[in-house]
Amino acid sequence: MLGEVSTVAGYTTYIDLIRPLIAGKKIIQTPMMREVERVEAAIAAALSGECCALVSSGDAGIYAMAGLVFEICRKQEIAIRAPHKTPDAADDPGLLVEVVPGIPALAAGAALLGAPLTHDFAAVSLSDLLTPWELIARRLDAAAGADFVIALYNPKSKRRSDHLEAAQEIILRHRAPETPVGVVTGAMRENQRVAITTLGNLHRAEVNMQTTVFIGNSSTFAYLGHMITPRGYAKKYDLESERHRHA
Repeated sequence: MLGEVSTVAGYTTYIDLIRPLIAGKKIIQTPMMREVERVEAAIAAALSGECCALVSSGDAGIYAMAGLVFEICRKQEIAIRAPHKTPDAADDPGLLVEVVPGIPALAAGAALLGAPLTHDFAAVSLSDLLTPWELIARRLDAAAGADFVIALYNPKSKRRSDHLEAAQEIILRHRAPETPVGVVTGAMRENQRVAITTLGNLHRAEVNMQTTVFIGNSSTFAYLGHMITPRGYAKKYDLESERHRHA
């Protein structure tokens, strides 16, 4: 996809990661906290006739920029169309907006851990920059009470050093301290770190804004350096009998 565009917009760090792939293209980059400016510039470039890619880490639709593109288009009353829809020739075809799927941190991290997300799970960001902490706490409590595996995004930053411990306390109301927890930082990047700890020891884990934390449910277990959440096959089938039958 990047080879087909003339302009690339993105957060400065992400632009640096892909710079070898975008040599010779027009670059729109802004630092953290200037997401709206970045998206508006990308939309303006597209409206001017340029083919513009707005890049995000992971998947553009998961805690990333795809939603903001649609919000701004609606606010500015920009007609848009999806690539899978053929516009009516009598109508203005509008701005073509295509969301290209990526590999989110929870999928990359889960693959490194083994299979922690094999059953129902919830993803919660601990960043209160755009969501009040009171609402985040309610969501954590509800997810823990419903026995979801919980994937935590943005667990800690320099400004938010205590949110992970607060989340740990909330989830411990519903989970045993021995519950397995996977901690993955920089999944599939050069700074990748993968560790398995327990919910009771989560406050001792080394985490940052590139870390995704996987908190197991009541059936999650650790096995030979992996973290596994059963789908439920053992309750439906006799796995030992199946092993002997196919031996």
